[in-house]
Amino acid sequence: MIAELHIQTALRNEVTFLKKAYYSPPFKVADITEDKKEKTLHLMIMNSSPGVLDEDKYQMKIELSKGCAFQLHTQSYQRLFAMKKSASQILEVRQAPDSFFCFLPHPVVPHETSRFSASNKIFLTDNCSLVWGEVLTCGRKLNGEVFKFSKYHSVTEIFINDKLVIKENLSINPSVINVNAIGQMEGYTHQATLICLNDKISSDHLIKKIIEYLSVQPEIIFGVTTAPVNGLIVRLLGQKAEQLYDCLKWISMQVLPSISPKTKLKNTAAIV
Repeated sequence: MIAELHIQTALRNEVTFLKKAYYSPPFKVADITEDKKEKTLHLMIMNSSPGVLDEDKYQMKIELSKGCAFQLHTQSYQRLFAMKKSASQILEVRQAPDSFFCFLPHPVVPHETSRFSASNKIFLTDNCSLVWGEVLTCGRKLNGEVFKFSKYHSVTEIFINDKLVIKENLSINPSVINVNAIGQMEGYTHQATLICLNDKISSDHLIKKIIEYLSVQPEIIFGVTTAPVNGLIVRLLGQKAEQLYDCLKWISMQVLPSISPKTKLKNTAAIV
């Protein structure tokens, strides 16, 4: 199935609103903004399919006008079902100057023999802010499907004024590479990445605060570093998807006041 999603936002009286939404099955879009006077627009992507199926192709585009603040939510964990061939997803985000975009999707759960590729391209311009996260699990752990998927490959490219500044290349191919080897997962089963970019971020202060928080979290290892541009990148390894997802949300809430005091992150409950 080929599915398309196109979202455009605009600004009216300093409040972001949905200017345009086009989607084809199985996608739907729901406005979950609780305070209509809040600057940030909150939309949830809803999917009538139980998950990504063999030969599915998702194509998504998001465009933010100047000054917009937009947080995109997912409804539940993204399940990648058993496949004979493969499935793919392409996401393109374009931010006009002074805009803010946050996307912390629920963890991805690749089932046995699934094969999936994702391409994310994010184009920022002057004074844009970005909070971007990803959590990948080993599969259905309780079903004995630990790293039984065929391949997972996700490439995220972030541009500022058309110059590539960050490229995140996550590729796991359990049938070819020993995922427990040194330099790979080394016994951990889940991983997460968070990228936060903004000219106003005080990276050194935030990194110290994040390290203090992550240091007391059980059964994880982590790394926190400054980005090539003003911002920071966090990588986590652990054993539980919900724990890593909660860590990303906590870190995002610490970053947000540095980006915009008027913008509030919204938590949504996971539907598993």
